Amino acid sequence: MFSDNKKPRTMNEFGGQPNRIEKNTVIKGDITSEADFRIDGKLEGDVKTSGKIVIGKDGVIKGKVECVNADIEGHFNGELFVTELLTLKASAVIKGAVNISKLSVEPGANFNATCNMMGKAGMKSKGQGIQPESKFQSSSSPAAPPAQASDVKKV
Repeated sequence: MFSDNKKPRTMNEFGGQPNRIEKNTVIKGDITSEADFRIDGKLEGDVKTSGKIVIGKDGVIKGKVECVNADIEGHFNGELFVTELLTLKASAVIKGAVNISKLSVEPGANFNATCNMMGKAGMKSKGQGIQPESKFQSSSSPAAPPAQASDVKKV
């Protein structure tokens, strides 16, 4: 009750509801929050949250989004940075640049974006850019030579 631990809590930790932008609502501007967001209307601007973003079937975001998790059913056009899991539902339409750790895509989703798959440690804040956690092949270690016909044994 009177602890020295003054860690701020999100609305979800208090049992509150996520923030919502309802259908037929248009917002132009930037949003910064620690809580989850559900967008069923239209947002033109940037969103940065340490929570989850849900774009409903009628939702539209044009801008830059930084979040931990994202579920998209509607339209997104811009830059997307997701440090955990991006889930694209069958009705999703994505355009732009996507930087993620994990990706789940339902059949039917329209994904027309450049996609950088990075580990959680590879995701950095927007001011520092995003760097891949590791490369598939280091320039210091040469690739294995291709297999020769004499190397293949018949079974």
